[in-house]
Amino acid sequence: MSISNYSELKTKIANFLARTDLTDQIPTFIQLAEARLSRELESRDQEKRANATLTIGDEYIALPTDLREVREVKLNTSPNRVLDYKSPIQLDKDFPSASTGKPLAYSIVGAEMKLRPIPDSTYTAEIIYIGGLTALSDTNAVNQLLTRHPDAYLSGALVEAYTYLMDEQRASTYDAKFSRAIEEIRKDEQRSHYGTGSLFVSSVYARQSSSAS
Repeated sequence: MSISNYSELKTKIANFLARTDLTDQIPTFIQLAEARLSRELESRDQEKRANATLTIGDEYIALPTDLREVREVKLNTSPNRVLDYKSPIQLDKDFPSASTGKPLAYSIVGAEMKLRPIPDSTYTAEIIYIGGLTALSDTNAVNQLLTRHPDAYLSGALVEAYTYLMDEQRASTYDAKFSRAIEEIRKDEQRSHYGTGSLFVSSVYARQSSSAS
């Protein structure tokens, strides 16, 4: 039996467990596996865009609620203006006054994005970011990750199932499979983004620190 949607995934998990008393728990096992996948991956299913309308005189805008990492922020002006990332301290040092103008840089403060100069018009900002996975459910039966990597969902859910059953040996076995699947997905995603050329990968913190310097 293939795994092409949420229902088939639940059935396959039940078959692997060979138990009939965990039906109500299986969606939770999937959700927990999905949470780890969402934290550890930067898959295409997680690449998203959001638009925000800047308010004159307001230097803050709300970030998308599922944001994990900002890839790019630009103003949809003519021509487009890509904003520079700066740490909160550096942003205030570089723009110490409360003057208004077309924003040139941004920082992240809690659940908001801080812009400087403070907007002098109602610009539209486009945020390209890494967010959470599109969660599977009975009403959302398929996402890109399940289509491409059903084994990751299966092994991840089985880790959670055997942890729930306090079967440490099986949980450890499937955790190794799950970790290997995550690493293989990372490599697959890197190839899809950057081809076969040389690739330098750095963390979001390193990239932001570099931008701030």
